Amino acid sequence: MRISTTRSALLAGAVAVTLSATALPAAFAAPSATAVISEVYGGGGNSGATLTRDFIELANAGSAAYGLDGLSVQYLPGAPSAGSLWQVSALTGSVAPGARYLVAEAAGTGGTVALPAPDATGNVAMSATSGTVALVSGTAPLTCKTAADCAADTRIVDLVGYGTAVVREGSGPAKGTSATASVARAASLADTDDNAADLTAAAPSPVNAAGETSGGGEDPGGPGNPTEPGTVRVHDIQGTTRVSPLDGKAVTGVPGVVTAVRASGSRGFWIQDTAPDADPRTGEGVFVYTGSAAPAVQVGDSVLVSGTVDEYYPSSTTQSVTEITAPKVTVVSSGNALPAPVVLDANAVPETYVPSAGGGSIDALPLEPSTYALDLYESLEGSRVEIADTRVTGATTAYHEVWVTVEPKQNPTRRGGTLYASYTDQNTGRIKVMSLDPAAPVPTANVGDVLVGTTSGVLDYDSYGGYNLQATALGEVIDHHLKREVTRKQKGKELAVATYNVENLDALDDQAKFDTLAEGVAVSLSSPDIVSLEEIQDDNGAVNDGTVGSEATLKRFTDAIVAAGGPHYAWRYVAPQDGKDGGEPGGNIRNVFLFNPKRVDFVDRPGGDATTPVAAVRTRKGVALSVSPGRIAPASAAWDDSRKPLVGEFRFHGRSVFVVGNHFASKGGDQPLHGRYQEPVRSSETKRVQQGKEVNTFVKSLLAADKSARVVVLGDLNDFAFSPTVDALTDGEVLKPLITTLPDNEQYSYVYEGNSQTLDHILTSPGVRRFDYDVVHINAEFADQASDHDPQIVRVDVNAPEHGNGHGHH
Repeated sequence: MRISTTRSALLAGAVAVTLSATALPAAFAAPSATAVISEVYGGGGNSGATLTRDFIELANAGSAAYGLDGLSVQYLPGAPSAGSLWQVSALTGSVAPGARYLVAEAAGTGGTVALPAPDATGNVAMSATSGTVALVSGTAPLTCKTAADCAADTRIVDLVGYGTAVVREGSGPAKGTSATASVARAASLADTDDNAADLTAAAPSPVNAAGETSGGGEDPGGPGNPTEPGTVRVHDIQGTTRVSPLDGKAVTGVPGVVTAVRASGSRGFWIQDTAPDADPRTGEGVFVYTGSAAPAVQVGDSVLVSGTVDEYYPSSTTQSVTEITAPKVTVVSSGNALPAPVVLDANAVPETYVPSAGGGSIDALPLEPSTYALDLYESLEGSRVEIADTRVTGATTAYHEVWVTVEPKQNPTRRGGTLYASYTDQNTGRIKVMSLDPAAPVPTANVGDVLVGTTSGVLDYDSYGGYNLQATALGEVIDHHLKREVTRKQKGKELAVATYNVENLDALDDQAKFDTLAEGVAVSLSSPDIVSLEEIQDDNGAVNDGTVGSEATLKRFTDAIVAAGGPHYAWRYVAPQDGKDGGEPGGNIRNVFLFNPKRVDFVDRPGGDATTPVAAVRTRKGVALSVSPGRIAPASAAWDDSRKPLVGEFRFHGRSVFVVGNHFASKGGDQPLHGRYQEPVRSSETKRVQQGKEVNTFVKSLLAADKSARVVVLGDLNDFAFSPTVDALTDGEVLKPLITTLPDNEQYSYVYEGNSQTLDHILTSPGVRRFDYDVVHINAEFADQASDHDPQIVRVDVNAPEHGNGHGHH
């Protein structure tokens, strides 16, 4: 969600596109609350016109940036004939909440005033008096020629008919267009799907994403090109708190030297004052946001900048970035030396992460950069910084980002990461590094590698991890040759049970994904007897057509395991009700058991389906399941729109073993560690605690019937060993979390934002008296990964005497 409304926000890479493309209105029969066509003008270049080109202006009435990559605007004559075709102009970028986006169309020979710099350009010669314009999801030409047919086309996001157009929304087209008049929405951007009511004619007033109007200026009243330094300096803009004391105010002639330029995405450049003040709280660098316009400056330019100060919030829960928007820039001189960078290392960064505001906002708290790491980073926002010889704690991502630590002794893991060990002990040295040069991206690195030499650039902030170094000079990666682990083979008397989140696997995935995951099972995990899989989807993945079975997916996976040298696994699962288990829409995600029938028997008890709860049944031979496979309390509100646990009864060496496969609710919606609210609220935790209680209740019912029952609870719990979720799951000491039996520096199976942490778990009941437990690191620490989770395995001696005990494996 966008708080201020004066700049567009291009989310990282394809993320913005993905979010917007899944949120498009179904058709223009439903009024748009996000992107709308705000103004249409077809008289450009005509006799009597002032403007030289036709244009279409879009606006965003929503609260989040609206991605336009892959969308188009299209034009149809007002009275289309059988041979009339929709003419397409492709779009790129995004439009910010409350902001505009300008599409220039064909030029004529008349007119004297140019449009402001367009955000996209087409060559459609629109009629001044009658036509239809549509905003379309996709670039394929529309085929509809009537209002009714167009209303049924779900690709149309918004549509405006003007003059005498046949194709229009509502009671009729918008009236009054001419060589000197456009039709435009009111400032409220209201869309009632009635063109005649929503748009009125007036003199054309095109505005681009940078807020510029025709004639090259900004909206009337904005500051002009600066000629002399003003009274405001960068440190006056940054102030002593996270929010500028000049937020929303115009500034004139702010001096600085250009230290870095961002020419793509969220475009702009950074300036830094070469005459800093003596207050360490007040930053000397600031980002100048140029919108869709490429910055017309170079590193080393001494500039004067006029514009409006704005606090840009990447989302409602993040901190903000202080910026100068709608800028006017004068280059005074070029080739100037840059201010020396601030060195970030273990001596510079405080050990304490962030002040507490009792869950409230830290925006207004005075910065204490010598006490808190986030305050130090905030005081350096927009300024030049430098790091050297930093260890990689989060592998290079698909977006060419890598996490490093400038505090190498801070909670190191055995394999070179940084351990996330409690809610209060944050790892202050973590910084994300990106390159500002698309031709020289961050090199591929795995956890434990070292970025040697000097990496320097400006310190920035975004919603994906917080403070980051936008590098203008990159060090070199030294490969420390991190190896993928292989666990030992289970002994004949040991039952080997593993858990593996295979990240939305379905039968439409590439064979390479199946092969890599299969090698993980057959080789890295040494072919366990039972594998509890999380994130198996239905056979056609995200296609939402009612399919719920996973047979084709599981056949491909088990065939790939055989090809990798593993056994012929059989499988069991309970298919969910369509659309009831959360996850990717249409995917029908579920938990699945694979088992090796030559080593272990599955006890099938009929009746288990999506809605039938499994129960513990006391028998003369001990406890049994009422149904197998089955689901725990599927009607409980704890599992609403979430994956239900899968329970199976197995027999091994004459003993019953009960396995519970889990995939608890995700952490989506939690406030970020680096955000404006401290301490952050973990809103998703409520549901996971409820889920933990349901599983705990079920395990207690098994143990009530047989106190020595051998129960293995495992899966992706989406929470930490020190969390209330695990507390709820283990209540009454009915389960032991095996991750806590490992040495401290090995207690992790997942890496997020440079933190090595544990979301996956194996827990055992007191009846499991002798075990050997191992986390097998094959994914999370590597740039090349088949899943973002590492699998885990426990080898259980089911017939161990009562004095036996277990241990974690190195």
